[in-house]
Amino acid sequence: MFPAVLAVTQSAVSASVIASESVAIPLAFELFAVVVAAATGALTARENKLDLVGAIGLAVLVSLGGGLIRDVILQEGNVYILRQPLALPVAVATAAAVFTFPVMVEKPDRLVAVLDIFSVGLFAVMGADKTMLYGYPAITCVMMGFFTAVGGGLLRDVCLARVPYIFQRSNLYAIAAIAGALTYIVLVQYLDIWNIAAAVISVAVTMAVRWWSIRYNIMSPTEVDLHKLPEPVKKVARPVVRPVRKAAQHVSTKTSRAAEQARLRKIERQHKRDRQRETRRHRR
Repeated sequence: MFPAVLAVTQSAVSASVIASESVAIPLAFELFAVVVAAATGALTARENKLDLVGAIGLAVLVSLGGGLIRDVILQEGNVYILRQPLALPVAVATAAAVFTFPVMVEKPDRLVAVLDIFSVGLFAVMGADKTMLYGYPAITCVMMGFFTAVGGGLLRDVCLARVPYIFQRSNLYAIAAIAGALTYIVLVQYLDIWNIAAAVISVAVTMAVRWWSIRYNIMSPTEVDLHKLPEPVKKVARPVVRPVRKAAQHVSTKTSRAAEQARLRKIERQHKRDRQRETRRHRR
């Protein structure tokens, strides 16, 4: 019994030591991401004709639901929504303000879209960073960063009884989150770059991937079946068609000329008969 307790205690102490040695992402950035995500959740509640309670619920899910999914899966350390005393009040206050005065964020819709993808990149970095501190492999860190970034939107769509946006064909949104988390893990774990600088680069990568997909209308693939792809056109097909078309045009031209000549001969015969009638009439 004592060895098991000692092992658990040592693992907890080592995790706390690792967390204390790392430079945490500034709290202002975390709260800014919470504010932006909560605002988008409140706007979605207004679009779906929900009341104030529904707006607050969606705002909390969008802003803090991804971290909740991450912490429930990891079962390591504390739950962020419970440990951070400012996260929940900030999300609720943002939801109430946006629900009451939506004009604050409805007008600059392009700015809201930019801030939204910024918060997605920051959440991806936070999720990957927390998972990495507990010694999980790189693929797990990327997966937890992905869940932290888009898990809130997933819970929002589930509550609204619709297909989650991250599963639909759209510009690269979920893939941008994966790119941000992967960039952070590569920079910190393999290239040993300062985590604050890596976080800035990773958020920039997330925003760049999203902008690139929107700028050039790059969509996530769907309904791909390699067996149904059209066969390439043979090169001999095109030269064969041209003589056929020319022959058809030549035949149609000859036919039209023959018809015109027949019509002219008919007119000449008619004129000849008319002249003969006139001559007989004068003789009489």
